Amino acid sequence: MSERSNSRYLGVIITRKSKIFLSISILTVLSWFLIFSSTNPNRVLDYISVSESTDVPLIIIKNSNTSPQNNALSPDPQNRGGAQTERPTNENRGGTKTESSMNQNRAKTLRCIQKVSPSPRPLKVFMYDMSPEFHFGLLGWKPERNDVVWPDIRVNVPHHPGGLNLQHSVEYWLTLDLLFSELPEDSRSSRAAIRVKNSSEADVVFVPFFSSLSYNRFSKVNQKQKKSQDKELQDNVVKYVTSQKEWKNSGGKDHVIMAHHPNSMSTARHKLYPAMFVVADFGRYSPHVANIDKDIVAPYKHLVPSYVNDTSGFDGRPILLYFQGAIYRKAGGFVRQELYNLLKEEKDVHFSFGSVRNHGITKAGEGMRSSKFCLNIAGDTPSSNRLFDAIASHCIPVIISDDIELPYEDVLNYNEFCLFVRSSDAIKKGFLMGLVKSIGREEYNKMWLRLKEVERYFDLRFPSKDDEGDYAVQMIWKAVARKAPLVKMKVHRFQRFTRPF
Repeated sequence: MSERSNSRYLGVIITRKSKIFLSISILTVLSWFLIFSSTNPNRVLDYISVSESTDVPLIIIKNSNTSPQNNALSPDPQNRGGAQTERPTNENRGGTKTESSMNQNRAKTLRCIQKVSPSPRPLKVFMYDMSPEFHFGLLGWKPERNDVVWPDIRVNVPHHPGGLNLQHSVEYWLTLDLLFSELPEDSRSSRAAIRVKNSSEADVVFVPFFSSLSYNRFSKVNQKQKKSQDKELQDNVVKYVTSQKEWKNSGGKDHVIMAHHPNSMSTARHKLYPAMFVVADFGRYSPHVANIDKDIVAPYKHLVPSYVNDTSGFDGRPILLYFQGAIYRKAGGFVRQELYNLLKEEKDVHFSFGSVRNHGITKAGEGMRSSKFCLNIAGDTPSSNRLFDAIASHCIPVIISDDIELPYEDVLNYNEFCLFVRSSDAIKKGFLMGLVKSIGREEYNKMWLRLKEVERYFDLRFPSKDDEGDYAVQMIWKAVARKAPLVKMKVHRFQRFTRPF
């Protein structure tokens, strides 16, 4: 009897184990079936559709096993900011209801992406209504009434004097762009920045002081003055800005101040340093006042004309290496003298003294257009307008400046269209010539084509339209926008022990 009971007991146990094993086996098979089916390129859930609102950020789930041909999303090589755009496939996958629904969802997502890209929303900028003496009044513009601060740019855009003043004119272009953003004539569907009238809505606060123009035109002291007009304007800017509630609420950390000329804001910079400066480089700043983490590097306005319809390439540029400019500079520019001695006798090299006199800019433009490589050597400061003249001429820049900082380098890879050489290597006999001669036709043309693609990023102009792509003004605003989250954190930290005004 005992044996029978044990047998029955063992039978029950075995039966239960069999059922459990069978259940586990079935679940395992189903799991593998689901995994294999998920790799089907025809699956619907390749992505999650986004809202039609342009304020909602794009959210996309991509499968790492999807092949490039079937992946509807791929990086756009022209979009240097890292945004992604959707490219519809040409494959006809049939007419089933599921596939039709999938195609409709894809089309809807494409429309949403086009609305969201390249930026979910523009940078919101609050601009002070400062007296014209700080901005367009420096250009000779005078308002018709005392209560008018800004020119009506629909009727008349104040003319910039040009010449050498033009190379540090970023202040002029940024201010015009903000004024233009308020007009119905601004038909851009994807603005990089817009002006807002309520500072509480703003990401940053813009100070419209044309500091470079002020330095260039009014920094000299005449016999009737104790202080130059430029210094007086700087003092007045400090008084005005630091008295505003926006400055007091943020400690100035969300303010954008233009100081592109290396000598501009020479006294005010030490009092307004919590702000974000727009500079050409950091050669004449202490790290405490200005640095790459806090501030924005903006391009010079190139002085030579843009090279339109350039088909020259490797074979159409007979000069191998080009430099024309001041050779004897201060301590920071000693490399120019060394290179002049090394290269003055080299074949296919143009290395000579040049200035803006006697049509110097025109001659420099012609020389750069005929040259494969253009030297950009540190002078009194790490950067110079020569780099941007070379870019406009599609002459591959050879940058010999150990301390240079470049515009938008967080999103733009200069190695694709520039050569970088350490100063210590450049002055070694044969090093520089060996480097440029080692670049063959195929590699050169690849760099040259890339240079033509990125040229517009350094072209300051007004106005620019959507179909023209990202020009320098939009690129600068986007650079400011990328620092906006850090600015917001700094403002919040500043406000820990303060009360809002």
